Amino acid sequence: MAEPRSRTRWRWLVLAVFAVVVYVLVRAADTPQAATPHPATGASGSATAGGSRSPSPSPTTSSYDPAAYVSQVRTRAQQAGVSAQLVMAILYNEAYKPHDAAFERAWQRYKPDAAFGIANMHRATFDEVKQGRDFADRRWDELPDDRDLAIEAEAWYLHDLAAQLPATRHTSLGKDDLLALGYNTGAGNMLAFARGTTPGSQAQSYLDRLHANWARAAKAVAG
Repeated sequence: MAEPRSRTRWRWLVLAVFAVVVYVLVRAADTPQAATPHPATGASGSATAGGSRSPSPSPTTSSYDPAAYVSQVRTRAQQAGVSAQLVMAILYNEAYKPHDAAFERAWQRYKPDAAFGIANMHRATFDEVKQGRDFADRRWDELPDDRDLAIEAEAWYLHDLAAQLPATRHTSLGKDDLLALGYNTGAGNMLAFARGTTPGSQAQSYLDRLHANWARAAKAVAG
């Protein structure tokens, strides 16, 4: 998700019952939306030489393994010039909430500023990242239905964050740590951390989870 989190994971547990009820009520209404194709798509689910593409299959369950999308992670990371391991580790970090398309839309009705897609990206971030890119004509509300698009946007956001990092940094945090913190807390906070500011408890928790997911992310992208 590409902005600071003000709520910790316990809030998802507290609100889970409510969210499931909303999910059940709106699933039937949301299913036709999830099936609506983008007007400039093909049939393969990947970028073609002409730039056309089709969405990845719409999610049908709330749980998933990010490693199932290793091909997309490798491709999009290479295109954006960022670490595939970092892209994958962030997907593991962001897998803490259900990623069923209908569930995400149901939750967004309750919480309008919620993030969308398996990379948990907010609308403003997506609209900024897509500018001048081959997915510039795509919409933020397509992210729950197209996991490849979500990964592509994540990779390019990491690219944009990397471009903002100063060459001289006053921190023991490595580049990947700073980029992950930037993804979680925003570019301004990332630059503050690069200048030596100590991450707060929520940012540190995100970083700790990244480190916990680092080895399996490496295994996934190497497999």
